[in-house]
Amino acid sequence: MSSANRQYDLVVWGATGVAGRLVADYLTEQYTPEELSVCLGGRNEERLRAVEADAVDEADSWDDIPLILGDATDPERLRAIASQTRVICSTVGPYTEYGTPLVEACIEAGTDYCDLTGEVNWVREMIDRFHERATNRGARIIHSCGFDSIPADLGTLLVQSHAIREFGGPCDVVQIYLEDGNGSFSGGTLASAAALFEAASTDPRAREALSNPYSLAPVEERHGPDSGAQRRPQRASLRSGWTAPSPMAVVNERVVRRSNALLNYPWGRDFRCTEVIPTGDGPGGAAAAGAVAAGLGAVFAGLARAPVRSAMQRYLFPDPGEGPSKAETKEGHFTVRVLGRGMAANGPFTVESQIGADLDPGYGATSRMLSESAMALVTGDTDSPFSGGVLTPASGIGGPLASRLRDAGLTAEVSTVPESDDLAWFVRRRPEWPERGVGTQFLLAV
Repeated sequence: MSSANRQYDLVVWGATGVAGRLVADYLTEQYTPEELSVCLGGRNEERLRAVEADAVDEADSWDDIPLILGDATDPERLRAIASQTRVICSTVGPYTEYGTPLVEACIEAGTDYCDLTGEVNWVREMIDRFHERATNRGARIIHSCGFDSIPADLGTLLVQSHAIREFGGPCDVVQIYLEDGNGSFSGGTLASAAALFEAASTDPRAREALSNPYSLAPVEERHGPDSGAQRRPQRASLRSGWTAPSPMAVVNERVVRRSNALLNYPWGRDFRCTEVIPTGDGPGGAAAAGAVAAGLGAVFAGLARAPVRSAMQRYLFPDPGEGPSKAETKEGHFTVRVLGRGMAANGPFTVESQIGADLDPGYGATSRMLSESAMALVTGDTDSPFSGGVLTPASGIGGPLASRLRDAGLTAEVSTVPESDDLAWFVRRRPEWPERGVGTQFLLAV
């Protein structure tokens, strides 16, 4: 059956979990049955009917929503489900444990797919096992369509597209700042983090996926100038103040690098990116950066040890599927700012993007990001050279996603930043630029 003739446009897989319920609610609030044929999927019919009832009660235009039953570990049933829909968006994690059969089913059916995973080891496995097959079958498999990793990946795409359009070339370096935020981690996100560390403790391939900054690039391209995520307090490279390590850098930086590689290096093979948390200037900023680094180090050290990891999962982490109420997801906020700097013929330039929302990043904002990623696939609202493959948000959906996020109530902006005196310090940090023959007059002036 061709994808155009299938029964459903979109299946929300895992609709009974917190993220799945939020996706179901958002889609039925934003779209009508005439615009979208949506189906709710999961393994528990009673819980699915409760999700359907809540969504129908809150959405005036929906009288009922179809349901489809299946188990994440039943490949035959998953193939039957995938063959009935054009797109599946999955909220069922940990994906290392539950995700592979659904991805494989979608590829075999030529069905597009998106999810919320931040499990680098699993994404690496999907790339190595399925990218070529997904390309041949015309199935777009787009991972990390939530807070991991749309703000970083789409934010970088916005910066680089603006730089190329306005200055004739990309930024050589990008720094992603988790600038502001208030919210909570979902049980599924924490379970995924635990699964990642568990896999790394037993599987050399998982350890390599975590240790190589280019582990999500195509197999022959897993090398480059970046040495890996920041681990200690450091001065910011593209702005004033101190920075601390980001807990999401291990995922987001690799996704951004994969986007650059898949798109055939429009940002250059020497492109570098890092993700950090800004903590302010002066002694207070340095102290805060040290505290964040120490705290993250302690958490990661605990997750790396099986007994401690087990205790954290049992006593500290919420269970997968648990989380805040719908009202509580509207109380958080976040801002991710991406700064990029490059060199044009008449001197250096700086570009800035900002993606944010007055929503809980892990639930409210993430559910909208995933929903609009799925809708971009449903409607064909993409700017991508790919009709299939294991892709990223930037390479598989591209710039139209920014407009969709703005329509969904998020901020997605990009602009040129006026140059200032601190650029002289930045340029002196880039001695390789004169060797490229770019901006020589400006460098001599500095």
